Amino acid sequence: MIKAVLFDLDNTLIDFVKMKLECSKESVKAMIKAGLEMDEETAYNKLLELYYETSLEDHLIFQHFLKKNTGKVDYKILSAAIVAYKKIVNGLLIPYEGVYDTLKKLKSKGLILGVVTDARKLNAWIRLTSAGLSNYFEIVLTLGDSKYKKPHKRPFIKAARQLKLKPEEIIFVGDNPQRDIKGAKKVGMKTAFAQYGFSFKEKTNNEDEKPDYILNEFNDLLKII
Repeated sequence: MIKAVLFDLDNTLIDFVKMKLECSKESVKAMIKAGLEMDEETAYNKLLELYYETSLEDHLIFQHFLKKNTGKVDYKILSAAIVAYKKIVNGLLIPYEGVYDTLKKLKSKGLILGVVTDARKLNAWIRLTSAGLSNYFEIVLTLGDSKYKKPHKRPFIKAARQLKLKPEEIIFVGDNPQRDIKGAKKVGMKTAFAQYGFSFKEKTNNEDEKPDYILNEFNDLLKII
């Protein structure tokens, strides 16, 4: 019997990729206005390439971008990018359609809800608070808590222990087969693939990454729980 639902954060509860793309566009415009000698389309594409080479969590992305493409970090241009990013980021951290109502209904069924994310603690809480989700979850387990990124077993085991439940009493919902689904299956949790948030070019056919359920939209959870 399922007693708890654990969620990944980015691209499962919140459309993180959409936020990054919009922030990147505004930051590129600001850098060009501040003196970056590059056309907007080229700069945008180079910034996205760098994100995918490093990480969408790279908090020094603009420094790396300027160093790689201009040979130095111009602080006038760097500050313009950071200010533009910060001006709009929180307004774009919004949940997918149906998240609020679905979470309320799951809680009304007596289910315990939690988050397991590879994001750093403060970043995770800022996103949850900006999205109006900070009061829905019994636990929020971040990279700083487990010290290991998914699909390592540690985050999933630690979450189950905090909930005082067996892994088989938990269903994990995430958008990444290689990290979320594989990691949760390793410890015996049921899994639901958030296909609506899947942002990778190729889907996997590996048996250890195949979910028990597929969600085309967030409220599909109510059909399986």
